[in-house]
Amino acid sequence: MGKRSKEFWQAAVEACEGRSVAEVARELGVPYQTLYSKVHKAREAGPPREPESASEELKRLRRENQRLAEELEIAKKAAAFFARHQK
Repeated sequence: MGKRSKEFWQAAVEACEGRSVAEVARELGVPYQTLYSKVHKAREAGPPREPESASEELKRLRRENQRLAEELEIAKKAAAFFARHQK
């Protein structure tokens, strides 16, 4: 059996929607465990997401930057507090 393409495995995983992995593996002539593994990985990854537009990405990164700045400020205050109150 030759190496299968990414597209082949993607289609095989999609074929398992509403059908058993064993049934699809038999139909395609691929090892059950291999197909099961690919289905499991695809389910863990979740559905494919739409790519962000530049403005959406900028908004997300600004929110993340603000959150990180707040966390850093809290960490600085905690470090100063513990430095003052060490025995």
